[in-house]
Amino acid sequence: MKITVIGAGYVGLVTGACLAELGHQVLCVDNNPEKIALLNAAGVPIYEPGLQELLSRNRAEGRIHFTTEMADAVDHGEVIFIAVGTPSQEDGSADLQHVLAVAGQVGRHLKNFKVVVNKSTVPVGTAYRVHDAIVTELRKRGIHEDLFEVISNPEFLKEGAAIDDFMRPDRIVIGLDKGPNHDTVQQKMDQLYASFNRHHARTLWMDVRSAELTKYAANAMLATRISFMNEIANLADLMGADVDCVRRGIGADARIGHGFLYAGTGYGGSCFPKDTRALVQTALDCGSTMKVVSAVEHVNDSQKTVLLHRTLQYFGNDLSGLNFAVWGLAFKPNTDDMREAPSRVVIKNLLLRGAQVHAFDPVASKEALEALTHDMAEHPQALQRLNIHATAYEATQQADALLVLTEWKTFHHPDFQLLKSQMKRPLILDGRNLYDPQWLQDMGIAYQGIGRRNDLALTLKRPVEAASSEPLMALS
Repeated sequence: MKITVIGAGYVGLVTGACLAELGHQVLCVDNNPEKIALLNAAGVPIYEPGLQELLSRNRAEGRIHFTTEMADAVDHGEVIFIAVGTPSQEDGSADLQHVLAVAGQVGRHLKNFKVVVNKSTVPVGTAYRVHDAIVTELRKRGIHEDLFEVISNPEFLKEGAAIDDFMRPDRIVIGLDKGPNHDTVQQKMDQLYASFNRHHARTLWMDVRSAELTKYAANAMLATRISFMNEIANLADLMGADVDCVRRGIGADARIGHGFLYAGTGYGGSCFPKDTRALVQTALDCGSTMKVVSAVEHVNDSQKTVLLHRTLQYFGNDLSGLNFAVWGLAFKPNTDDMREAPSRVVIKNLLLRGAQVHAFDPVASKEALEALTHDMAEHPQALQRLNIHATAYEATQQADALLVLTEWKTFHHPDFQLLKSQMKRPLILDGRNLYDPQWLQDMGIAYQGIGRRNDLALTLKRPVEAASSEPLMALS
């Protein structure tokens, strides 16, 4: 089939590359000429494992192309995917200006029947707004024929594992309302996704509104599990329990399972924060409230400051003259995405309290520097105390503590003897619970995770200058 993907961002590129890998003829269009030039030159504007190879192979075999020409893109595809950004507005609702602008462009160039697919994460009712935007442009051209159908086909991609998620989907959700084009559209979408339904049916057909809500509900549920486990971890700290034991104990229950039960410094990225806010705002627009989802968001915001509280408990509010190593800057491993990353909150607060920060990330160094430069725009002098290093061990030289913020595999088995010899104080504040507390205790390293710690972390001598009775400063 001939497929058009509008938007060469994260969702658009993964969708286009994977559909090309399935043998479809894909044309990706984006209004950013620099991005298209990079893609045509065999570059990739984002980091996602396997994406570079997938694009290179399908570009070489002629199954995927890139353009800035919307007219060509609309003409090309039997199915047109809209995969542009829907960032949060100030009230938390999704900003649909890009989606609706694209819909208008489709209407200006439409000549024959197309299936228009909302792939972007959008609020309930967006398909109808996209439909109206296309109709408006068609009527300006004097066209009143039924030349298209708008459906919903939300993505369920995890950054860092997006290609595997697309190529081995748990389910394919398609929202299609009853109408004169129903059978035609269903036939085209069945053909598009035929490779995934050979052995057993993965496609879940439903009405458009239900499909749109399914995406938000799925992300809200996963975010809820994360925030719930983080609250349990904080309670475990207060009671002297080990949250990893608790995780294994409850995860063994088949009704609960092990997924998304790992305590940490909170979730970030492009989906969970944005989608939970949008769901809360959608409910408010309907005259209702999402009490559980609102609490999930509140817990997550607080969780991003947990390691900071630990740091201030050890060292006091004034961190001047202290060196902190930070391992991991991206919001999760296998991505360079810094959106809503906990590292931004942690590092900003360390810098504002006078600390020297020495950070390392295997992939996201450039993106992190850009993000933190933005965050610290009003504090340029403090930003000068940020140092981003080329290796993990460079960052730990003479460190008063090591803060682990992203669970990159390269951090799973470090040389702890080397760390202990390099660091000024043998203290690891682990925001991802990567290490065994007792093992580190046997090596003489104090360890404080999220909901687990060793005895050395309780007895480690605080610096003389730290005033333990001094109240903690507000964290932002």
